[in-house]
Amino acid sequence: MSKTFPCILVLIFSMVVLGKISAQNSIEPNIKISAHRGNSLAAPENTLATFRKVLAMGVEFIEIDVRTSSDKALVILHDGNLDRTTSGLGPIKNLTLKEIKKLSAGKGYGEEFSKEQIPTLEETAKLIHQWNKKHAQKTFIYVDCKQVAAQALIDLLKKYKLAEESVFYGNDAFLMELKQVYPQAKLLPALKNKEEIATKVQNLQPYAFDVSWPALNKSLVDEIHSKGIRIFSDLLGPFDQTTNYKKAKELKIDLIQTDHVQLVKETLFN
Repeated sequence: MSKTFPCILVLIFSMVVLGKISAQNSIEPNIKISAHRGNSLAAPENTLATFRKVLAMGVEFIEIDVRTSSDKALVILHDGNLDRTTSGLGPIKNLTLKEIKKLSAGKGYGEEFSKEQIPTLEETAKLIHQWNKKHAQKTFIYVDCKQVAAQALIDLLKKYKLAEESVFYGNDAFLMELKQVYPQAKLLPALKNKEEIATKVQNLQPYAFDVSWPALNKSLVDEIHSKGIRIFSDLLGPFDQTTNYKKAKELKIDLIQTDHVQLVKETLFN
């Protein structure tokens, strides 16, 4: 055997190890917070009122749900129907923006928020852009792409300098379309298990994976991080509690999505 062959093997092994270390080091060390639909504990979800409140609290991301009106306006609403959170009824996609703006988005929050409207994506982006111009800690958008055209979404976010640093959650087919429109988009596909990693990495080159809290464990976290990919997890409903925030930090989860922004901050950073 040539004396150079063992040296080549050592070199290859070193490159692989260093590559993995480099990938892991590319992950930010501090856990980040995404405010789920804003702060629905203090103001109606997915409204400018709630977005203003969480901006003042200091978060890295505000999660919003983007849909499209019948006249192609991009609006913020979680449900496909208006019934649960607004004074309207039926599918939002059947209404024009003018009709949507006549509705109250403050259902269930009393007189204080009775005049709160369903915001457009443009109004939301403008609010965050203006905040970012005045503050050192920037906030970006965690976009849940419910029903929206990729090109229209990117064009609007570019206008307010939010496209590059925001993250985009949606089904894989939409994310692939978004990647074609905007190759540098930070994609956030859902991940159910280890077996899906290779295919999703090949097809999407994700910035992060959205992994459900019950599915997370150290082995899965290490596998994802070894590829230089971040892990976002929704700690919502029964999972939105202090013991899980601490566990997420121990597991080195990169972002927690929560309805309790202040409690997360007090638990992890005070």
